[in-house]
Amino acid sequence: QVQLVESGGGSVQAGGSLRLSCVASGRTSYVMAWFRQAPGKEREFVARINRSSTSTYYTDSVKGRFTISRDNAKNTVYLQMNSLLPEDTAKYYCAAGSLLGSLTGQYAYWGQGIQVTVSS
Repeated sequence: QVQLVESGGGSVQAGGSLRLSCVASGRTSYVMAWFRQAPGKEREFVARINRSSTSTYYTDSVKGRFTISRDNAKNTVYLQMNSLLPEDTAKYYCAAGSLLGSLTGQYAYWGQGIQVTVSS
């Protein structure tokens, strides 16, 4: 069993930055990912990172602006978000799974989510 707790969300103006953190407890040797869900929309993949941090993958809309990283010694995964846009406004979820993928069904464990609001 894995518990995931996100932090670091908030409100920021367009062009600003935020860093999300997700602390994992329990077994932590998983692929880690970030998803987001805006009101009235389906949850969508944002980024993922493998266990050894040698492989990362991003959805096209955040490439060059967001960076996913992890510190296995701290059981923590990060999402550095720069040049934020109003369309990045969503609730962001941390997820853990066994396979590299971008589908919600490929991740067994989820955090409670944290709100990110970007104003224009």
